[in-house]
Amino acid sequence: MSDFKIINLGLPKTGTTTLTRALRRASISTADWKVRKRQTDDESLHGKHLGTIMYRDYFDSGDPLKRLGMFRAFNELSHAGLRHSLWPQTDWAFLEAILKHHPDTKFLLNTRDPAKTANSIMRWTNLGTLRLPVANVPSLPKGYGDEAQVAKWIAGHYAFVRRVFAGADNFLEFDITDDQAAQKIGAFIGADFPWWGRANARPTPPVTANQPELTDS
Repeated sequence: MSDFKIINLGLPKTGTTTLTRALRRASISTADWKVRKRQTDDESLHGKHLGTIMYRDYFDSGDPLKRLGMFRAFNELSHAGLRHSLWPQTDWAFLEAILKHHPDTKFLLNTRDPAKTANSIMRWTNLGTLRLPVANVPSLPKGYGDEAQVAKWIAGHYAFVRRVFAGADNFLEFDITDDQAAQKIGAFIGADFPWWGRANARPTPPVTANQPELTDS
């Protein structure tokens, strides 16, 4: 297997954790959201979010992956914090810089129904109820962020990525709920996935006699 880089451009609650687990089970070194101590001896990277590292290196050297050579795959690039809001997967100049320095990079876009994804975001900790509405997110400015607006933002991101990579042979879009998703990704990056399932789902609450069963969507 060659050492080309793999960049996922998906948004939160679209199956990014599932993808990370599948890549790691396939022995592909994967960075997800932040760099953990166990993943590198470089103490300057410990606990740092991918977006923070990548943007620093992008502006300092031009190569967003300069200090991340220990990884082949990168997932959940965004950081939706109260003080910092970074969304590299929405930035074409940033993505173009990756291609300039790593021309064999393959890009993935994991999708999920925008309305269902927005509903999951609204129910996931305070991501939809606090962090997105108070941040300036590309295409979702501060002050916006109700469920319908989040769904529109998600659909807009999909449209952006499709337009940018239209006709490109280094790009694969897949629906995380597709039964053939693992096979499609494996064929695209040349890997066999020993595991594929559902990770990071909200637990289903216990059912009481007077309470209907609720399932995570």
